[in-house]
Parts: sequence; structure tokens; C-alpha cells
Amino acid sequence: MGSHGGLDGAAMSLIWALPFVGILLSIATGPLLFPHVWEHHVDKFAAFWSACVIVPLVISAGFVPASHAVLHTLLLEYTPFILLLLALFVAAGGIYLEGNLRGTPIANALLLIVGTFLASIVGTTGASMILIRPLIRANDDRVYRAHTIIFFIFLVSNIGGSLTPLGDPPLFVGFLRGVDFFWTTTHLFTEMLFAAGIVLVAFIALDFYLHAKENHKDHPLDPTPDSPLSLHGCVNFALIGVIIAAILMSAYWKPGIGFNVFGVVLELQNIIRDVIFVIVVVASLKLTKSYCRIGNEFGWGPIREVAILFVCIFICLVPVIAILQAGQKGALAPLLALVTHPDGTPNNLAYFWLTGGLSSFLDNAPTYLVFFELAGGDAKALMGPLALTLAAISTGAVFMGANTYIGNAPNFMVYAIARQMGVPMPSFFAYMLWSGAVLIPTFLLIGWLFFT
Repeated sequence: MGSHGGLDGAAMSLIWALPFVGILLSIATGPLLFPHVWEHHVDKFAAFWSACVIVPLVISAGFVPASHAVLHTLLLEYTPFILLLLALFVAAGGIYLEGNLRGTPIANALLLIVGTFLASIVGTTGASMILIRPLIRANDDRVYRAHTIIFFIFLVSNIGGSLTPLGDPPLFVGFLRGVDFFWTTTHLFTEMLFAAGIVLVAFIALDFYLHAKENHKDHPLDPTPDSPLSLHGCVNFALIGVIIAAILMSAYWKPGIGFNVFGVVLELQNIIRDVIFVIVVVASLKLTKSYCRIGNEFGWGPIREVAILFVCIFICLVPVIAILQAGQKGALAPLLALVTHPDGTPNNLAYFWLTGGLSSFLDNAPTYLVFFELAGGDAKALMGPLALTLAAISTGAVFMGANTYIGNAPNFMVYAIARQMGVPMPSFFAYMLWSGAVLIPTFLLIGWLFFT
């Protein structure tokens, strides 16, 4: 299978995976158990776990192979990944929906449907940031409203992002590994429609029930009276179109020109794509009226944290990917046995649940990458004879990020905004009771229908 950046994965023990586990556990527990320490020292956590990989790599493999392996990952995977997130974050942050709807079950359902489809165009983070405040404002005169935010996280922050590489970070990681841009659109559409349909029907039934129950209660005064909706910052939709065009250009235009940077070959089409992402960021900041970002309470904090954490995650993944690429000879061979039938064919149901189960608690992009490599790491094979395996990994990573507040980046951002705006949100474990009641039966059905 080869080795990752020249490292011999077959010779590496599981100890090399500890920094990867360490950073993921830090991300999972930090914001909940020690939020103030985490908020002020996130860069130190990231630097510590990165050093736990880089220093031993230099000592064991030598400076040149170690630096080549790390640079290979940072230049070819991390840089385009974070620049795309930055471009979507800035462009979506300039789209402002002003005005206020009445939070009726029909209006809430419409907002969720729009958000679910918008998520694959502007990303789950972008769609969540555009629509979460209008949804909260629409329901701020209702007694029961936490459930609207919970279902918003299920649909807009997760399930809706499964149709393009723009939708959710794991799918863009797959695109960088060679998966066609529209592969997810054609291969995950049925699964996405099925999952979103069940969850939406559950929401509508519950919201009608709770809305009727409110008639017998004292209502809070509506702090934001109904006013017509108007959309501002629409130039950013054109800029998101530019982002999509840049990604398609890098996928289909292959001039065969490359530049050697410290032993890593950067292809011309990918350099141009990444430069376009930066131009989009600058253009969005220049062309968007300031009141749009003020209305969205736009700030740089979230993307800064994502940039710091993901540089660490990608570095910590270097030895893990090398071990996975060693296949049966590597220390992670038992994991391979879990997702393989006795006759050697992939167990797609196991791929779906293992990718999903880990994506519920760990970040779903690195989890996707681990199972992508476990399934052979060859995009052509995974889009062809192993298409069902790739669909299982993709849906597991995207859908099950909704199982906890920490499964996908927008979940915690939505939770924080809702609490800040006075919505009594459930605790970490109370939220899991909701996902256990609504999502797990849905996923059991999806696994049985599509992956057995």
C-alpha cells in the first residue's frame, strides 16, 4: 500500500496513535469540563500534542523523512481544508436574514427545510450561522422552544451537509483524496432525503403538539415582534459560486504543472484554487456592508480555534495514517478485522456504525479519514466497486455528528448562541437523550435499509 510521506507504518506501534487520541479527547472534554482554561489556552494544548508527534518522529525517522511527512500533510491537506472553511465562514457570515417570522410549526418546519438544503451549498457551519438567530427570534415568545434548536442541530448542522464537499468537512477531506465533487450528490441523496424526512416528520408532530399545549400557558411577551423578512449581503452567494467554481476547476483541469516545495509537489490547479479562496475572503470583507456582519454577530473566534485545532489534528494523524496504510501488517489490523467479513469483503454496516459512533464524540473529519484509509484509501476503487463502503463511511461521519454537542463544529456554536440568547438548552447528556430517541432509531433503519 505504500507509506505515508515515506514513513514505515508496519514498524510503528499503537503508542504513535496516543497524541491523536489525546487531542480528540481534549476537544471533546475541554469546552465542557474546563471551558475558561480551554478558551484561553487552546493553542498550548494543540502545540503540546503536535510536539508529541513531531519530536519522536524526528528522533526515530530522522529530520528529513519526518519533516517531509508533516509538510506533505500540511501543504496538500491542511492548507486547502482550512482555506475552504475560512472562505465559507467569511462568505456565509456576510449573508444576513433580517426581520422576524412567527414561530408556528409550519414556519419552523420551512426554516429547517431551507437550512437542510442550504447546508450542502454554504456548509453546515454557514447555514447554521445564517439561520440560527432568525429561528430563535421567531420562537422567542414561545414557552417550549429548546426542541426547535435541537432539531436544527440534527438537520441543518449535520444531516443537510451530506450532498457536496462544501457541506461538511469530512466530505471535503474525501474530495482532497480524489472523490469526485458530485459523487456525494448522486450517491447519498436517497439516504439524506430518508434521514431528513424522518427527523422532519418527528419535529413537525412534536412542534404541533407543544404549540397546542402552549394555549393553556402564560406566554412571555414577544421581544421581537413580527416584521417582514429581507435578505442582505447577497453578493456572498455569488462569492460562494466562485468557491464552487474554483473547486471544480481544481478537480477537472489538470495542466500537469507542479512546483517542488521542500520535496512536496504542489500542482498548479490546486495553488490557483487556494489563492481564489483567499481572494473570496478579501472580496467578501470588502463588498459586504458592515451591518450584515454586526447583525450576524460575526467574530473571528470560531475559525481561529478550528484553524489551531486542525493543524494539530492533521499532524497527529500522520503516524496513524501510516499505520493504517500498512494494512494487515500494521498495529491497527484488529480494526480492519472489525470492518471486514470473513471472506474479505467490507462489512458496510460496521463501517457505518463505527465511523458514526466515533464521529459522535470525536471530530468527524479525522474520523472519516481514518476509515477512508482503512477501506484502502483508493478513491477510484471507493467510488467504483466499493461505492457502498464509501457511502457508509460518508453518511456515518456526516449524520452521526449530530448525536452529541461535540460531534460536529456547528453543534457547539449553535448551542452557545442559543444559550446566549436565553434558550434553556439541555445539558450534554440530556441532549443525548434527545438524539437517542430521535436519531438512533432513524440510523438503525438507515443501516438496515442501505448497508446490510
